Amino acid sequence: MEDEEELSDMGMSAEAEMALEGMAQDHRALLESDSGKKKPLCFNWFCFRAEYLETKEDKIKATLSELLFYLLFLVIICILVVSSTSVTMFYYTKIMVKLFVEKESDSGLSFKSITKVEDFWEYAQGPLLENLYWRKWYNDIELDDYNISGFIYYQSKLLGLPRLRQLRVKSSKCLVTSDFELFMDPCYDEYSEVDEDKQAFGRGLKDPNETAWIYQKEEAINGFDFWGYLAWYSGAGYIQDLPLQRDEAERIINDLHESMWIQRGTRAVFITFSMYNANTNLFCIVRLACEFPATGGAVPSWSIDSVPLMQRETPYYRFISIVQIIFLLFIAKFFTEELIQIYWDGLGYVKQFWNFFDVLLIVLALVTVAMYLITSNMAQNKIKEFVDGNHDTYADFVSVAYWVDIFQTTQAITAFIGFIKMFKFIGFNKTMIQLSMTLSSCAKDLAGFFIMFFIVFLAFTQLGFLLFGSQVEDFSTFMSSFYTLFRIVLGDFNFHELEQANRFLGPIFFMLFVFFVFFVLINMFLAIINDTYSEIKSDVSKQGDVLLMSDYLRETYTNVIKKLTSADTKVQSLRLSAEEGEKKEKKAPIMLDEWKANLYVKGYTDTEIEAVFRQYDISNGGVLDAQTQEKMLEDLEAGREARKEPSDEAESEKQFDSETQDFLKYAEFQDLTNRVSRMEKALTDLVLNVENVLTHMGKG
Repeated sequence: MEDEEELSDMGMSAEAEMALEGMAQDHRALLESDSGKKKPLCFNWFCFRAEYLETKEDKIKATLSELLFYLLFLVIICILVVSSTSVTMFYYTKIMVKLFVEKESDSGLSFKSITKVEDFWEYAQGPLLENLYWRKWYNDIELDDYNISGFIYYQSKLLGLPRLRQLRVKSSKCLVTSDFELFMDPCYDEYSEVDEDKQAFGRGLKDPNETAWIYQKEEAINGFDFWGYLAWYSGAGYIQDLPLQRDEAERIINDLHESMWIQRGTRAVFITFSMYNANTNLFCIVRLACEFPATGGAVPSWSIDSVPLMQRETPYYRFISIVQIIFLLFIAKFFTEELIQIYWDGLGYVKQFWNFFDVLLIVLALVTVAMYLITSNMAQNKIKEFVDGNHDTYADFVSVAYWVDIFQTTQAITAFIGFIKMFKFIGFNKTMIQLSMTLSSCAKDLAGFFIMFFIVFLAFTQLGFLLFGSQVEDFSTFMSSFYTLFRIVLGDFNFHELEQANRFLGPIFFMLFVFFVFFVLINMFLAIINDTYSEIKSDVSKQGDVLLMSDYLRETYTNVIKKLTSADTKVQSLRLSAEEGEKKEKKAPIMLDEWKANLYVKGYTDTEIEAVFRQYDISNGGVLDAQTQEKMLEDLEAGREARKEPSDEAESEKQFDSETQDFLKYAEFQDLTNRVSRMEKALTDLVLNVENVLTHMGKG
């Protein structure tokens, strides 16, 4: 009894105590699983996992809150990714490609059109020097007069000295038949780092200061690897730095040309230099490579990267710094969630598919942060080393550009995985449910199909490589043949090349591949997907009790609209209708027809309109005079104020809502009750009128 009195003093009834006890039991049931193991909790907007909730509606609410939180994380990622790149980088790279790779000399030679050693020397003595050393304006005025010498395109400052680097292979005895031994000695194999020639040659045999003729290790010359078309080349070799004066650079290149710097053992020559554009705060690192295969000739390749290595102290930079801190907080949150889930789930953690994406996203984010710190520190050290050191030396920014490229790659992959993870949060969408169920249901069939597909595809790849590899560039390597066949599936092919390579086998190969892969295998793949999707769609349509996120949002929207159109709104509309009559000149009487016309628009029925009108039309004349209108306004205003005051109905409303939450809201119930009362009164009046008519007829 004391407890009940205490609860009564606190404003709680016995029913409330029972409700609290029920809530406590539900809370304990939520914490304890079937095996007695506790599960993580959800606290308002912060929920460790929505799947731990029991009811579908609670799961949708938790998933929706988690989705909104994750969308904010995606916005943060997008801001960081966009801040590290820009369209200016593309245009900067594009104009440098046009200048150093595509620009032709007076004879029509460009770097990408080099096919032999003579072409390389012609390019080095002509277009290379013209593009590196800008000495005049377009009107032949010397650039020195404007103090902008050493600039490319008048905007980009050349950093340090350009460098020429050569890689050679050792000579070896040719492994040929005895009939050709006299004609083929010595031989020079394809390039490999093991076969690199590290001995001095030419003038380097007499003068140790001739760096162009003496091999130096990668660490000694700050070299960096290069991936060409034919091989992966080391950063070592024989180097020659070009001075900042064009005349001196031209003399050195001519001397190398006359002294036979490029010989039979030469496998690659690299031209490397760096620029900085202060207008855009971008560095551009240019690497031009001319590969000389063992077959003879020359194969040009290049790498031109525009990268931001410095940050300016601007409001935008400070904003990005804040976003980076928020990104770290998100990663800390996700990392903590995964640790908690691993603790609660144990080995069951690895059984959930989306957990792999969660872990992958966290790992990639941490790698991205580490790469950012590495590249920032490396860039600062390289810039400081160049600024504080001798400017008349080679400036090595190639390694920094390489790590910046890796950073941007990890950043892009992180953003990609982040967007893919969005599928986890739209699982309550009917279309996505059908898609995921379709893929999971036909997984075994697709696995068997892909095994069969790749057996056939690899067979055609090998056949194309062996038949046309020596004549068609698209089939010159096994991987090129693989990619080419994929392009044929997509409709991108060159049939005439195959026909020209072999008039008989070319067309046969093409038609067989199209028939078996395109008409048979691809259609089998589509049939598997279509059949499974049709079955899943039929099954999902039969599940009428599936609560989707769209349904939940629609219900929430409907409830909000209903609340906005509650009884208080209706009273306000009645009041406005009466005020319209009050505003008329000299408060003219309101006729019943005019009253109906005003309230029809508000959505009232004839019965409701006549019932209210008859309540104030005491004379039954169908007219409301000014005094009656004022009385109506006073009654409506009093009713409006009564709704704002607390009453005993509040507690009954709460009790009613808790007992009938699956059926009607209290406000809806009250509205229906009022409507029924008005209908009963209207019917009573109607019966009285009928009785009066019958009485008059009896008297007649």
